[in-house]
This record gives sequence, structure tokens and C-alpha cells, in this order.
Amino acid sequence: MTDARFTGLTRDSWAAVADHLLISLRGWASPEHARIDLPGQQSAYGPDSDSLEAFARSFLLAAIRLKGEDGKDPHDLAGWYAEGLRAGTDPGSAHAWPRPDQLGQAKVEACSIALGLHLSRPWLWDRLDDRDREQIVGWLATVVGEKYPPINWVWFQIVVETFLKSVGGPWSREDIDSGLAVHESLCRGHGWYADGPERAFDHYNGWALHVYPLLWASMDPGLCDPALMTAWRERLRDFLDSAVHLVGGNGAPLIQGRSLTYRFAAAAPFWIGAITGATDLAPGLLRRTTSGMLKYFLDHGVPDRQGLLTLGWHGEWPAIAQSYSGPGSPYWAVKGMLGLMLPASHPVWTAAEEPLPVERSDFTRELAEPGWLVSGTRADGIVRVVNHGTDHSVPGDERADSPLYARLGYSTHTMPPLSTAYWAQPLENTVSIVHPELGHSHRNGFTTVGTGASIASTHWVRTTDDAGPEHGSGRGGAVVAGPTVAMVSAMRGSHEVRAARIDPDAAVEPSYLLELSGWPLTSTTPPSATLDAGAEVRAAGLLSSVEGRIGFDGVDVRRSGEVEALGKHTAIPLVRAAAVAGQVFVAVVSLSGGQPEPVPNVAVDGGSIRVGWSDGSEEILSFG
Repeated sequence: MTDARFTGLTRDSWAAVADHLLISLRGWASPEHARIDLPGQQSAYGPDSDSLEAFARSFLLAAIRLKGEDGKDPHDLAGWYAEGLRAGTDPGSAHAWPRPDQLGQAKVEACSIALGLHLSRPWLWDRLDDRDREQIVGWLATVVGEKYPPINWVWFQIVVETFLKSVGGPWSREDIDSGLAVHESLCRGHGWYADGPERAFDHYNGWALHVYPLLWASMDPGLCDPALMTAWRERLRDFLDSAVHLVGGNGAPLIQGRSLTYRFAAAAPFWIGAITGATDLAPGLLRRTTSGMLKYFLDHGVPDRQGLLTLGWHGEWPAIAQSYSGPGSPYWAVKGMLGLMLPASHPVWTAAEEPLPVERSDFTRELAEPGWLVSGTRADGIVRVVNHGTDHSVPGDERADSPLYARLGYSTHTMPPLSTAYWAQPLENTVSIVHPELGHSHRNGFTTVGTGASIASTHWVRTTDDAGPEHGSGRGGAVVAGPTVAMVSAMRGSHEVRAARIDPDAAVEPSYLLELSGWPLTSTTPPSATLDAGAEVRAAGLLSSVEGRIGFDGVDVRRSGEVEALGKHTAIPLVRAAAVAGQVFVAVVSLSGGQPEPVPNVAVDGGSIRVGWSDGSEEILSFG
């Protein structure tokens, strides 16, 4: 297929997947369709919330299909979901939904219902009788005047009240203006948003904070300040230029941040770019990017044999979920199918797929807002991020490191282990002070010094003290302070030069070690390992290695089982040395498809580190 030479997926392919997802849910629905009770681990909010999630999120996909087919409805999506809407909003029904003023999660799902009603209006809402409309408005109207947390949630209120306004229901200009003000406060520049006051940079940038503004603006153009619309379009244009560099040649989005079980929802901002024209990316590149994400998951068994989206990444793996996630949560993936609103004649469906940035050439980029150095290598399609700016926290916070945010590295081909042990201690892709009794120190709350540098007031945390819900941030508990450690990185191709220095004035116990660990590799069988001048592991066609260049005298491989979604066996290369105040420690940390370019030369020159790359260029690192 010449027009889809990378993925083989056409609009018809996408439509078939969408319809399969929708039809597969029907066997789990109550007779009047209001409840969809899916198998799997429940969320902290219980089965009523989980059931509503499955209905609301799948209804959004049904609305997308109706919109894109101009009402053509061979599966009676409009009729099937109309029955569910009627029963779910009927206070007298045995299957009535919890209202948004009764359950926080219902505030989220109300948005999908309102947006779905807006998109499918001629084929569903306009065909309901007055009693049904009044009932639905009454359920949605309980959002008016409610308080929403100052994160992406403000859009759930804005969208619902805008739909209510369009059908003559109650709404509040004050609610909308307040939510818009919160959204603007989240902007950090170059199209990046932080999802709240913390350094929370993740996929919510795309599937929430860029998607809702431009969809909302089309719901009622009179509500949106034209200057704000212009700003949102420019931000999306800037963001997509960065985001397209964070997609691997395998089609995977960057495996970082919470709510990863939404999977191909990461395609949503690219579709919004196509829908609105607010992007400089060519239609063929947009098509390759979005179809690449869908194909990545299709190729790894998503949806499952029952046609369901389970809690997991490839197959079912509940450990990936946060406490707010239940069996209906993964259906937020439908945002990644927004492109089905576009007709088959749209350029994004007719243009030939164009290669991703990582498929065209090697590249290195700096993303100042999240504090990431990014490297992509054409030979293996891997995109790597070295992280000195994101921890889902604020400077000075003394919680434990979140494996989803605070590790030094993330990629499109590896996943951070997420078992309890890895939430309790940073055991991969970090620099830690190892206490003989307290274990590995954390760097959460570090100070960012530049895109490739940070200073951590290391600390140990007794995470068993924290019995609260897990929403992606690091765990809390009693804290023991450790020494200050400066960390700095340079990245090129497959290699990162990672350096650390303990504060020269720090009091360091003789029993302390400094450990520097590399990329975790996972497969269905134990990865092979080699210990020599450095530590090296191989699995699933990947090579991960750490070579101590200055200050290190020990090498090892850490092995774990059943800790992440890519397989049963994980191995992590690492190097160690006695922790000495003022000592400069330097290692080369590498991740490749098996044939990396030559490693760089490294030399310490006074307080600086001179890096000589294989292409002849040089870079100077300094602790400041």
C-alpha cells in the first residue's frame, strides 16, 4: 500500500478498530445500556464510577463515528447510546449514574457525555423527546458552580457548561472564565503546559490541555476571545513540533508519566492539529505519527481477544494504573481516534505517509520547559529523554522519586519498573547515595540548573508510612536528609555522559556508596548480562550499558521479576563506588538497538568535564 508504506493503515482500518471496540462493549452492558461493567481491577471510586467511565468514554467514540460518517449509522450507535443516556440520567432508574455533584469522577465523565452530545447532535440530541432532554440537562447541570481542581479538570466544567448553554440549560460565565484563567496559568512556554503547579509534564499536555481548548472554541465561537484562540493555535503548533520528535520508529509514544493505560490517546493533539490546521506538520507526517501509534498497540495485542481495552500497556497489567483508574479508564484512548471526524477526502487521510523525524536522521534537541535532552537515532528508531526538569513535584519537596516522572531517563522502547520496590527506592536510571540501612536516596524536589543539569538535596523516605492514593507523584513518609549531589548530562546518539559530584562540604559516612544505574531492559526471558569494564545487558534486540569512566570501581546488574508491562524479567546495569565528598564521578550510559556508535571520550579538566563525541565535536560540562 503505497500511501501507507509505514503502517498499512487507512481510514477504513481505523474505523474498523473503532467499531470493534464499540460493539465489543455491548456484551458487558446492562439491558438499558446505562451501565457497562467491564472485568478487571476496580478503581478507588468503586463500580458505579467505573461503569460510568466505560459508558461515557465509549460514547465519545460513538459520537466521533457519527460525526465523521455524517450520521450514517449501521450499528445504531445513536439509538444504543440514547437508551443508556435516558436510563443513566433518570433518578428513578435502578441504574442511574452518580451525579457530578455527588462523585468527583462523574465531573470528568460528564465532559465526555457533553462533548459526545455536541458532536452527534443532529443524530441523537435533536431526536430525543423533551423529557429525555430535560433529564440529561438536569444531570449535567449539577456541575454549575462546583469547584474543580486547578489542573486539566477545569476543562470538564467549561465543556459541559458550554453545551448546556447551547441547549438552553443553566451555565455560568464565571465558571468558564475562572477555568480559562486556570488554564492560562498552566502555560510554561513553547506549547508546553504543566498540569498544575507542580513540574507535571506528561501526556496530559496533549490529550487534555491542547485538545479541549480548540474543540471548545468550535462549540461556541462567541465565548472565545479571538486573541486566546490565536495563542492556543500557536501553542499547539509549537508543541507538535516537539511532540513529533518524541515518537519512536516503532510507533510508541514516550513511555513516561501517569495514565499510560490511555495508550494511543497520545495521538490526540496531532489529530487536533489536522482538524484545526494549527500545525506546520505535513498531512503525511500527521498520518504516519497517529497511525504509527495505533499500529504499535495493535501489533502488541491491543485490544485483547474480547475486543476490550484493559488496564495495561500491551496486555493487561493493572500495576500500570493509578488509584483513580478502573476497567473503563482505558477508553480515554478514544481521544486518539479524533481523526475519524475527518472525511476520507481530508488530506491527512489521502496524503502518503511521511517518515517520522527519527526515521529521517539522528537528532538531538533540548526541551527547556520539561527540562529534557532528547536524542533520536535512525538506525534503531529509539527516542531517549534525559530528564533534569520533571518530577511531578516542586523544588524542595521531600517525597520519594516517582518512577513515572523523576528518573533521569525515559524512552520509547523501555518502561520504568513500577512494582512497590521501585516506588520505594529509585533502582534504575538514576544517581543515588546508598545508605547501608535506608537504601537508595531520592532526588525528588531537585533544583533545575539547566536543561541538562540539576542539584538534588538527596533524602531517604520511609514510604511504608504513606497509605494514601497513588496519583503519579512520589510516595511520602518519614524523611532522613542526605548530602547534596549535583548531576549533569550531555547526550548524543545512543550515549549519555552522566556526571555527579557530592557537595565538597557534605558530611559523608564511610559506609555510603554512590550508585549510578542505567536503562532497564525487559523481556519474557531473563536478559543476558556481561560484567567487564562496565555492565551490559541485552534483551529484545536492545543493548543497555553503563561504563564507569571516572571515580567508579564496581559494576553490577540488578535483576527483578514481574515489575513492568513489557515482560517478566528485567535487568539494569549499574556502577558503584565509595561516596566521597567533592569527588567527580563520570559514566557513559547507553541504550541502543544493539549497534551503538563509538562511545565518547571523557576527561576531567579542573572543575569541568570535556566530552569528545565520535563525530569529532566537543562539549564541556560543568557543575557550575
